[in-house]
Amino acid sequence: PSQRVGVSVRGAFSKIQHAQPMLSLDNAFSSTDVTDFVSRLRRFLGLLEDTPVELIAEPKVDGLSASLRYENGVFVLGATRGDGTEGEDVTANLLTIDDIPKKLNESDVRKVLEVRGEVYMKKDDFHHLNEIRARSDEPVFSNPRNAAAGSLRQLDYSITDGRRLHFFA
Repeated sequence: PSQRVGVSVRGAFSKIQHAQPMLSLDNAFSSTDVTDFVSRLRRFLGLLEDTPVELIAEPKVDGLSASLRYENGVFVLGATRGDGTEGEDVTANLLTIDDIPKKLNESDVRKVLEVRGEVYMKKDDFHHLNEIRARSDEPVFSNPRNAAAGSLRQLDYSITDGRRLHFFA
């Protein structure tokens, strides 16, 4: 923390054009959702309806999407998804998250590397934050996703720094 240089509170976030669109993932809540997806996939790929399709599923980390840009192994820019083509520059706020390396220690790094993932808040940290807010007569957050999004989008990065956010790439 003593190596960080402070800046004044910003009036608004600047806009960032994504080099590649940040698309949204879709959810499946039932076996019918998965079956319909596989049928659409087979049609798109021109496969027969009974052709086996291998799938990989994982639990969703429910947070706020972010894109991290590294140049020569150094973190230089972080943005929200926004509308998918244009997001907001939240670099200063992302620098407060311990899970995000400020510099990659690989000896053979790409000139430019973009890492995408989710900024999220653990449930215990969410409950702790809401307890503090309730004691201060501040409105509480309705869920950890909203708490993470609200925390990351603070114009004063010191507020973000005081919240326990994580990043899952």
